[in-house]
Amino acid sequence: MTGRGAKDRSRLAKELGLFDVYAISTGAMFSSGFFLLPGLAAAQTGPSVALAYLVAGFFILPAMFSVAELATAMPRAGGAYYFLDRALGPMVGTIGGLGTWLALVLKSAFALVGMGAYLAIYLDIPVEPLAVGLTVLFMAVNVVGAKESSGLQRWLVTILVGILAVFIVLGLDEVAERGFAEINGARFSPFFAFGLTGFMSTVGFVFVSYAGLTKVASVSEEVRNPDRNIPLGMTLSLLTAAVVYSVGVYILVAVIPSEQLWTDLTPVATAAQAFLGGAGGVAVMAIVIAAVAAFASTGNAGILSASRYPLAMARDRLVPATFGELGRFRTPTRSIVVTGGLMIAAILLLDVSAIAKLASAFQLVLFSLLCLAVVIMRESGIDGYDPGFRSPLYPWMQIFGFIAPMWLVAEMGQMAILFSLGLLGATLGWYHWYARPRVERSGAIFHAFARLGALRYGGLDQELRTIVAEKGLRDEDPFDAIVAAAPVLRLDGPASLGELVLRAANSLGERTDSDPDWLRESFLEEIEGGFAPIANGVAIPHLRVRGIERPCLLLARCLDGVELLDRGTGTPEQELRALRAVFFLLSPESDPGRHLRLLGHLATVVDDPDFARRWMEAETDNQLRG
Repeated sequence: MTGRGAKDRSRLAKELGLFDVYAISTGAMFSSGFFLLPGLAAAQTGPSVALAYLVAGFFILPAMFSVAELATAMPRAGGAYYFLDRALGPMVGTIGGLGTWLALVLKSAFALVGMGAYLAIYLDIPVEPLAVGLTVLFMAVNVVGAKESSGLQRWLVTILVGILAVFIVLGLDEVAERGFAEINGARFSPFFAFGLTGFMSTVGFVFVSYAGLTKVASVSEEVRNPDRNIPLGMTLSLLTAAVVYSVGVYILVAVIPSEQLWTDLTPVATAAQAFLGGAGGVAVMAIVIAAVAAFASTGNAGILSASRYPLAMARDRLVPATFGELGRFRTPTRSIVVTGGLMIAAILLLDVSAIAKLASAFQLVLFSLLCLAVVIMRESGIDGYDPGFRSPLYPWMQIFGFIAPMWLVAEMGQMAILFSLGLLGATLGWYHWYARPRVERSGAIFHAFARLGALRYGGLDQELRTIVAEKGLRDEDPFDAIVAAAPVLRLDGPASLGELVLRAANSLGERTDSDPDWLRESFLEEIEGGFAPIANGVAIPHLRVRGIERPCLLLARCLDGVELLDRGTGTPEQELRALRAVFFLLSPESDPGRHLRLLGHLATVVDDPDFARRWMEAETDNQLRG
């Protein structure tokens, strides 16, 4: 517990709630996926394009569930990079981190350029200077703070979803007035215009419309109550996207002739004009506003999430340390500026439309690896891996999630495969040239396979234990009940360490039906070895015990401190003499995650600046427990 304050200063502030998670995930999906791609996708499969969007939504489920599990187990900046690094090692982590960072930069730049097609309906302005200006604006907002960036994101997504909801309601009403049977016969036959091959190719083509769903993992360190807010926010976002994509695209097919739809780069505005008649001008303006909000939210969410990759990699020495420094607003200023600078360079120098589509193939490869990461972490047997959300249908969900994206990459064609291989080669080159000499750790994969056990990295378990303790309690953790039932020892005069531990071991042994001699020796080993957290006059020796059913806590107050044993101890003498409180914690051996959460919460209680005064002034056992 010593050095806790310094560590906290290096951490990003937890300022994001459930709606922020929803806004980041949702805003990262709605841009080209709905406002540009439907016509191009319809040209490949015909009227079945709406079904293709829905099927693509099912294909994203393994990646979503896997990312949600990993993010609740390891809520750290960097998202996919951090998960892949800790599961598969720093080489794969480097590939995932740099590759995802560059892919997000290109896709975010494409989103800001892509809004030009809709703005051109009303304004004759150069697109590139506008995109550069918006990039600078979003950089500034992100530097000020994630809260401010997510606040802008909330407004953009609220406007976007509100207008799209109205579009869908009015569109369905229009289709109902024309008659569903008549519309379906005229517009939706033949349903698979280009056969099953064309349909499945289109599923791969529109799948990337959902890829932004997992962007929120890169800011998981800044999410309050990640065990609840990350999986719930992502689920709500996916449901919103699936409804808008499938129903919205159904409306586009229903009201726009196929020949026109296949070449239309503003199909949503065209559809609004078609079924609103005289009110079409207002409707088109509303759609343009929604499109601008969609593209802007994708660009803003892109900078917010992409900038966390260099931050996380700098912490692990895979890129220069300067990227890991936080600015005056506790945001990764340099990382944000460099990310935005690369976006500006891409806007001005590259055909971002073509390259962003190719970068989507690399993201599909990462989805496969993230599903594999869940399998590795689960099979590693690491006690500190304690996700607040567990993917359903394990491991079949992950097996499907590993295979399906690879197949979709193959469907995207030779250029997509070559681009992915080129990016893979570049990131591997960086790892061997820069990162490899600077890192000594390995991933959980060496824990998972016994034949490689000699190479397992012991620091990983301790790192994950620290994360579990930092996350705090879950709703089902019985902390209040444990404290209420805790026995209290009052040592009002000088007390020896041996006497204190003996009395605590006897009391806890009687309550848990455990061997008091074993408890005594184990507690002493904890303290003598310097393993028991000690800070602010409080020690928390803790054990996991086989055979007990529930956690148990004993509180000891030592008004005059603790005297040393005759034998030596690894705990400094001055820390023992300064002790005024000792919390002895026992937990079932079968539940390491709960043990770490209880331990972390005890540390949080002790860190309260008013704790020492209240503890020393308490006159009754209940006051000590309170």
